[in-house]
Amino acid sequence: MEHRLGQLLVTRGVLTTAQLSLALERQECTGEPLGLICERWFGVPPQEIEAAWAAQYAGLTRTIDPSVEVYEERALELVTRRQAWQFRILPLRFDTHELMMATTQRHLPRALRFATSVIGVPAFFVLAEPEALGRALCRHYPLPGMTPGSVDDDLLQHYAPRGVCCDE
Repeated sequence: MEHRLGQLLVTRGVLTTAQLSLALERQECTGEPLGLICERWFGVPPQEIEAAWAAQYAGLTRTIDPSVEVYEERALELVTRRQAWQFRILPLRFDTHELMMATTQRHLPRALRFATSVIGVPAFFVLAEPEALGRALCRHYPLPGMTPGSVDDDLLQHYAPRGVCCDE
């Protein structure tokens, strides 16, 4: 089922139907991104735009189980252990000329920003449940202090204590 960004913003209660109509009219005239118009004209916080966008993307992509996926070494080599954990990304393999990467719906906006600014190859995302992504990150990118549950732990985003490693 297709989820339109504007309708998701209305459903989330951050935009009224009347505001959406005005924003769509503005977009028709200017060609500006709808999210940018909603931020400028109606004060919608960027985090709300990102959350709605992530929900939209989640409706378009598929959810995978990283434990049964095929991995390519050349894909895994594109990010460091720290980057994989910090941005909650897991490169899987190349699908033609695009890199397939996994993340969670919650971490999708940040993962996409990282991928587009750092990776250097076209990429697309599939989603995984946090615990499943955490187990795969522990397997492919072991880092002291990180466990499968660390994927949803915001305190560990920039810091990993020494001496504790991922549990298999």
